Parts: sequence; C-alpha cells; structure tokens
Amino acid sequence: LVREIRRNERHDSFLNAVTHELKTPIASIRLYLETLQRRELNEEKRQEFYGIMINDSERLLATVEQVLKAGEVGQRGPDDISIRVDIKTMVEECAATVALRNHLPPEALTLSDETGNMSTIVLGNPEDLRAAVMNVLDNAVKYSPKDPRIHVHICVEHDAWVVIRVSDNGIGISDVHLKRIFKRFYRAPSMAVLRSKGTGLGLFLVRTIARQHGGDATASSEGEGRGATITLQLPRILQL
Repeated sequence: LVREIRRNERHDSFLNAVTHELKTPIASIRLYLETLQRRELNEEKRQEFYGIMINDSERLLATVEQVLKAGEVGQRGPDDISIRVDIKTMVEECAATVALRNHLPPEALTLSDETGNMSTIVLGNPEDLRAAVMNVLDNAVKYSPKDPRIHVHICVEHDAWVVIRVSDNGIGISDVHLKRIFKRFYRAPSMAVLRSKGTGLGLFLVRTIARQHGGDATASSEGEGRGATITLQLPRILQL
C-alpha cells in the first residue's frame, strides 16, 4: 500500500511538472507574439523577443522529446542497438553543445581523456546514447550554482568498459536519495531540487538506456551542497 501511494505521488508530481514545463514556455511565446502584434517595436527589441521565443520553443521541444523518449526506450530490441558509435566523440560533441547552449565560459565545463590510443567504440543506438549523455550533462548544469564547475572524465576500465564520469559542484545528493534518483518520475524532495525545472525522467532515461546497451549508470555524492558525480559505463568493442 505504501509503495502504491508513493507511486501515485510520483505520478502526480510528474504530471504537475510536465504541465508546468509545457504551459510556461507556451504562455511566454504567446505573450511575446501578442506584444509583437500590438506594438511597434524597433529592430533590436524585435530580435530580442525572437531570441526569447526560440529559447522557449527549444525548452518546449526538449520536454516533449524527453516524455516521448521515456516511452520509446522500453520498447527497444536487439536489432535497434546494433550501430558502432564512438562514444568519446559523441561525449565531446554533447559537451560542446551544452556549453554553447548555456553560454558557459571555457573554465565552466572541462574534459579529460585517459583513453590513450584505445578504441572507445560501443555498439548501440546513437539517438538513445546521445540522449543519455545530454541528460547527464544538462543535469550537471541545472543543479549547479551560478558559477558551475563541471568536469567530464572519459577512460577505459579493465579493457572492457568505456566509462564517462560527469562531476559538478552543485547541490549534491543525500545518501537516502542516491538509489532513488534513477526511478521514473522521482525527484529528491529538497527545496533546491524543487526550485529547478524537471520532469523526473532524465536519470531514469540515462540508466534505462545504459542497461539496454549492456552497461549501467550510477551516482555518488558527498552530501547536499557538495556536488555529485554521475557515472555512465558502456561495454567497449574492439574496432575492426
């Protein structure tokens, strides 16, 4: 009964979060469109409004894509996970995208590569793997303070795994929530988390995708206010 109550509470929280994530950018776009329609604005102001509406549209699209992805990943079969992907290159591209999209200075998001000359090819679904990496990076930015310090570390372990660790200096995670944050719809009930936008699907997608690819995703943190590290590991294949 307690599990069912908690499940229903997570569902309600998810619906409220998604409703907010959809309504807010829609209302913003409508407001700026009405302003453009009713008022004569100079070109500088018009471009400013266009930029805001594009950002709101991207936020709206990201929410829709995340919800759709949550429904898709559970239906993947072996034939859908059969493409060779250089995960190191993908991580580098995703990091560059996140830095550009969030206007981060060079020192805010850094990468270290300890793979040497070893292959970082994995067998998988490129779209799903990119979604997993982007969710980890987006979370690091979202839950970090105004002066984020995010570090991405890529290595090969035991000659069998490509490992990506994303560490941040953000709000951290208490021990009681570390095992729960990968559950569908779950968001830690702290004020710092609740003030941040989210649907509770991001890390669920990360772990689901990792496990479908024969890997896993884990989290570690020294506690609230002390940052967190999300680790994504995927089975490495030899490049022929």
